Amino acid sequence: MKEKDFTALVIKPIAYIHTDFPTKFGIPRQGDVVSSLTGTIVFEEEYRKEGILRGLEEFSHLWLIWGFSDFESKKEFSPTIRPPKLGGNQRVGVFASRSPNRPNPLGISAVKIESIITTGKESPIIKVSGVDLMDKTPIYDIKPYIPYSDAIMDAKEGYTVYTRNKPLLKVIIREEVKEKIPSDKLNSLMEVLAQDPRPGFHHDKDRVYGFAYLDKEIKFHVTEDLTLIVDDIK
Repeated sequence: MKEKDFTALVIKPIAYIHTDFPTKFGIPRQGDVVSSLTGTIVFEEEYRKEGILRGLEEFSHLWLIWGFSDFESKKEFSPTIRPPKLGGNQRVGVFASRSPNRPNPLGISAVKIESIITTGKESPIIKVSGVDLMDKTPIYDIKPYIPYSDAIMDAKEGYTVYTRNKPLLKVIIREEVKEKIPSDKLNSLMEVLAQDPRPGFHHDKDRVYGFAYLDKEIKFHVTEDLTLIVDDIK
């Protein structure tokens, strides 16, 4: 029997997620490191069907399969990349990484279901937490997280074992600057900053960094003693 030809497989977004990050800079590299970050999954109109999420309320977490929408692939594919977790100086194979620079720019994230809204014009809507996605990221598929099969307790974690336990940064934000961020979003911002949002290969104590959070620009620098100081929020 002749094998099917999947070279022309086309997938399209079933939904888009809305988060507090208008750009990719500053987003945690894994969602569970800042579990308080939230997102809203809104389905495309053709998937707003009664019963499409039936049974999902019995699960606590989801797998999201999504696209790196803000990534422009290089003309020539590279088989190796430099993971930020290794400081951007050591190369590993692309399939030993979660880099967006891959043959098919797809990502996966495990998120927690906070609520499922079944009424309203855009329903059903899924509210989730522990997100590591940029605002308006396309979602290509959703699957329930199944603990007995998806959590492999004796799995090896490769080079990430050397970086996952790095010390958190001490974060200092002046009181008059804190007032520029809604109180219900401040703790999440503090957690994001403590994770050190700088690129893995940028550790310049004299450089002022900035990233978008909500509708604000967060400006900060990091001192030699690993204290992150927010200079301004505009």
